[in-house]
Amino acid sequence: MFCQSPTPILNGETKMNINNAVDKKYEDKSLTELADAPIAALQGVSDRQAQLLQEAFRIKTIRQLANLKYVRWAQAIVALASTEED
Repeated sequence: MFCQSPTPILNGETKMNINNAVDKKYEDKSLTELADAPIAALQGVSDRQAQLLQEAFRIKTIRQLANLKYVRWAQAIVALASTEED
C-alpha cells in the first residue's frame, strides 16, 4: 500500500510504502485496519516491547500510540526546533 502526503515536502513528493513499516502479516490491511492493529504490527516492535508500552502507557493499538500525548509533544518539539531562532 502506498500513501502520498497531501503536501509535497521539500522539493519533491513524499511517498511511503506502508509495507516497509508493518510486519508481513499486516501488509494487506487497510490504513484503518492498521490504525487499530496491535503495536507489535509495526516492523521492529516485538510483542514484549508492545507489552511494555501497554503497561507503561495503557495503549494497545497503533492509533493509541500515535495519539499518545508524549508522542505528540515530541513531534511538536522536533517540528518547531527547525524554526527556532538563535
